[in-house]
Amino acid sequence: MVRIIMHGCNGHMGQVISQLVRDDKDAEIVAGIDIADTRDNGYPVFTDVEKCDVDADVIIDFSTAAAVDGILDYSVKRRLPIVLCTTGLSEEQLAKVEEAAKETAVLKSANMSMGINLLLKLLKDAARVLAPAGFDMEIVERHHRLKVDAPSGTALALADSLNEAMGNQYEYKFDRSQERKKREDLEIGISAVRGGTIVGDHEVIFAGPDEVIEFKHTAYSKAVFGKGAVQAAKFLKGKGAGRFDMSDVIADA
Repeated sequence: MVRIIMHGCNGHMGQVISQLVRDDKDAEIVAGIDIADTRDNGYPVFTDVEKCDVDADVIIDFSTAAAVDGILDYSVKRRLPIVLCTTGLSEEQLAKVEEAAKETAVLKSANMSMGINLLLKLLKDAARVLAPAGFDMEIVERHHRLKVDAPSGTALALADSLNEAMGNQYEYKFDRSQERKKREDLEIGISAVRGGTIVGDHEVIFAGPDEVIEFKHTAYSKAVFGKGAVQAAKFLKGKGAGRFDMSDVIADA
């Protein structure tokens, strides 16, 4: 049984994870932390992180960038492993994450979906075979109309996986509209689509001579990210200081 402190418990993902854990015999949320205690969650909620004195094994953070510094300080102070799911961190905060990992276990990934992280692993194998055989690599990502960043962090992580497999020799191409020339060999194109209520759709295309191979991941709800976070919390229980990501969870599965 892993005992979890849910940071950002009254936000959308905090509530998704709370429901998932209620149905999980191997996990329990023992406390929540949020700026407002507005719900009956079935566990105590603290509006001040420093007042949370409940014994736990792991923190799951799904909050805002503004709240990350405080929860990292709390995690380090209590030597409590943390699954850090909040995105949009500044360079200074990313550096703080690395410093925190010297004192406690920190798991952070661009995407918490188990499926996406398995895809990252598969893409490296595919790139090593297909890119030398003359296949061009392109990524198309689709998200809801309210998403403010483009391309998505997941699309960039997919591109990084392809690039790392090929020795980081590729450049990323985000916009071809200003150029009139043929495609370069060592480039990975990334296209972003925004519309409607699309949760998340990522397609990786290997386009070769006379054939095309496609890898695709579709998220139909945000629950996939919550499931990954809970799985990561189980993995992190009992871990000492260090920096982890979802690839470690996949390898341990």
